[in-house]
Amino acid sequence: MKMIDVSKTLATDEQCLAYLEASRWPAGVRCTVCGAKEVSRITRKSKSKNVRAQLYQCLEKTCKTQFSATSGTIFHDSHLPLPKWFTAIALIVDAKKGKSALELSRNLGCNYRTAWYLSHRIREAMNEPDGLKLTGTVEIDETYIRGKQKGHKRKKLKDVVLGIRQRGGPLKLVQVKDNKAGTLYEQIEKHVDTNADHIMTDDAGWYNFRLTKFRNVPHSKIRHSAKEYVRGEVHTNTVENSFSLLKRAVIGTYHQLSIKHLQRYLNEFSYRFNRREDADMFEQTVSRMAGIKAMPYQKLVEQNAFTPFVRPQ
Repeated sequence: MKMIDVSKTLATDEQCLAYLEASRWPAGVRCTVCGAKEVSRITRKSKSKNVRAQLYQCLEKTCKTQFSATSGTIFHDSHLPLPKWFTAIALIVDAKKGKSALELSRNLGCNYRTAWYLSHRIREAMNEPDGLKLTGTVEIDETYIRGKQKGHKRKKLKDVVLGIRQRGGPLKLVQVKDNKAGTLYEQIEKHVDTNADHIMTDDAGWYNFRLTKFRNVPHSKIRHSAKEYVRGEVHTNTVENSFSLLKRAVIGTYHQLSIKHLQRYLNEFSYRFNRREDADMFEQTVSRMAGIKAMPYQKLVEQNAFTPFVRPQ
């Protein structure tokens, strides 16, 4: 669904709630606590304009929970109307280079803090599951992103970003503390299938897999130190092209990123990049957000880099 469609078909709380219900419960409404199918709709008062007043009640004798389509989701207890949520989702998934909080605040007519908090909650839904392993021919390289960090206003800080790209397949970008072999290998083991067909890197010393789980996977190195960039099928150009797109987004949209929250921006870029041919990216994102619980603002601002937000159970 494109932005123009969202503005036409999801313009009211009622329309958005119906869409969210269909996304969350495609096979019919279920209790959010016990999962029972036997539920009844509670008719809200005619004067009530509160979306959360559109309730269901579980008919299971041992449950009797009252709930709505937003219960237990990232939308729950949000003061922002659902149409603005859905508009923000559409704007972010449609923006090839991302959408800054400043620009989003202008689009939605809200203050900067609201737009910033909103965009980070949407990015939380763009985090790919750790179980996804790249296979086939896998290119690995690292790059550096200039960021900002509180207390270092005059320093030009650069953070290491590890890029892993499956040729003809997904991209994974990971913020890492340094480019030491152990640090990089930990992430490579996490995101690359040990049965991959071929691993390709440059000739940096930290890419040495002889004593790792990948010792049986063919590993070819392109000799960047000798100004070699392609040798037959051996190159890291695919992942490097992804870095170029990422840096254009950083410079053109955000100018600089907070190191503290860099991984969420990387997740957003990878998510959109991996689905660039998908016509239903908006639908996928709403469905993911319906499965994510609330992210308190205070927890978000207190979070440190490399310490991911733990979603409440």
